[in-house]
Amino acid sequence: MLLQNGDKPSILNAMNYSDTIASLTQASAFDLYRLRAAIDRVLDQPGWMAAVQSRLRIGQAIDYFDPQANRSQRGQLLELRRKQAVVLDLETQKRWLISYAAINLDGADVEIREQPKQGLGRNSVSVGDVVGFVDRNQQQRSGRIVRLNDKTVTLLCNQQQWRVAYGLLHRVVESSANSGEVLELGVLEGQSEIVIDDDE
Repeated sequence: MLLQNGDKPSILNAMNYSDTIASLTQASAFDLYRLRAAIDRVLDQPGWMAAVQSRLRIGQAIDYFDPQANRSQRGQLLELRRKQAVVLDLETQKRWLISYAAINLDGADVEIREQPKQGLGRNSVSVGDVVGFVDRNQQQRSGRIVRLNDKTVTLLCNQQQWRVAYGLLHRVVESSANSGEVLELGVLEGQSEIVIDDDE
């Protein structure tokens, strides 16, 4: 929906990302490519950027979507450029150049609730989430996601990295981690990485 005359989107017009993704699973690769081209063309229209820019002020606290982490991030607006904004990520204290389209001014729910046949879907997990899986020895394990890959996530479990297929993951409550288990973010030097795949 293109904003006209300063109109603001209403909550009634909010996108349901889960339904949209479910519909897109029926599309061919060409359909998705064509749709991406159309979306890119719409986002390049000056009206979109002007509508967002008009609601922003230097120093303003904002939420923006980070596609690498697949989650919303909190930031502070440092600079408004012609096509992008400079923000300070409040968690990492790093400066990022982001598209105006990535700024979530209306507080849209960015979570996508997929219902795969088993496990968790690629769009339903984010860096920092705590998830669980059963390893090759039938031991229940849990860890924090440190990276999202195409077919697997990289988890840190008991100071060891594991690559686990999305289909083998399940949600866990952080407090249910084994007592004494420390879940850390980051990569420890000299660690081996263990790969758990659906195909094995």
